[in-house]
Amino acid sequence: MAHQAPLVAPRSGLGDALKAALGADLLVHVFAADEDSITVDREAIAGVMIVLRDKLEYQQLMEIAGVDYPDRADRFEVVYHLLSVTKNHRLRVRVCTDEATPVPSIVPVWPVAGWLEREVFDMYGVLFAGNPDLRRILTDYGFQGHPQRKDFPLTGYTELRYSEEDKRVVYEPVRLAQDFRNFDFMSPWEGADYVLPGDEKAGGTGEAPGKGAPTPMTAAQVKASDDKAKAPPPPTPKTTDTAAQTGAGAKVNKAASKTSRDGASAKSATKPAATPAKTKAPAKPRKPKADQGGDA
Repeated sequence: MAHQAPLVAPRSGLGDALKAALGADLLVHVFAADEDSITVDREAIAGVMIVLRDKLEYQQLMEIAGVDYPDRADRFEVVYHLLSVTKNHRLRVRVCTDEATPVPSIVPVWPVAGWLEREVFDMYGVLFAGNPDLRRILTDYGFQGHPQRKDFPLTGYTELRYSEEDKRVVYEPVRLAQDFRNFDFMSPWEGADYVLPGDEKAGGTGEAPGKGAPTPMTAAQVKASDDKAKAPPPPTPKTTDTAAQTGAGAKVNKAASKTSRDGASAKSATKPAATPAKTKAPAKPRKPKADQGGDA
């Protein structure tokens, strides 16, 4: 199946031309998905690029990329993408290396390779012998490690912040203060072995605290639960209106209203309201006594 990129016509006779021009420096030639890829000897990369530029008309270096295969002895691949303007064709060139062995620089062939090699060095740590300015280009000063390596931690080794005390940016070791950075990737249906935040008051589901969500019901259990929800409600129990009614019929009601053997008769459950006591009229004021004279 062809790829979805714009169609580029294969270059006929390229395989034979590569073998004739590169000789023993050509290790592998692969044609897949309408693209040509070759792997060449690492130490001969500069000479190979000169031959590809001058004899096979690949005039432009478009990109240099790195690939990391940690399981390999030579874990890194440096991939060069070339473009032939006159032939309207692209060629991918690969070399393999490890963490300590440098790759010869192709800056004398294409000066633009200086920036591209610096990017591969910064991201993967691949060394390029002969690069006039091999230093980091994307990461910050003092950065530790190489971010595009597959064994590089996602959180990095250091973090920076602005210090109000020092009035400058300071570097510190990474501190994983957030709880979610230790996220448990266990299935939520199985549940974690610890109490999750917010589950302290969990209950009513039959699950112990901290065991996550309850186990899903089976299809039979779901059907039984639905049938129970659709069932009609139970009949309302019969109630009696008066004390003489027992709910068992008129015959029993008549017997229940008779006087019991000890002489007690059925009495109304409610007592009549007490008559309020009559209030006395207020006493009339007494007349003052007449003055009889004499000394007080």
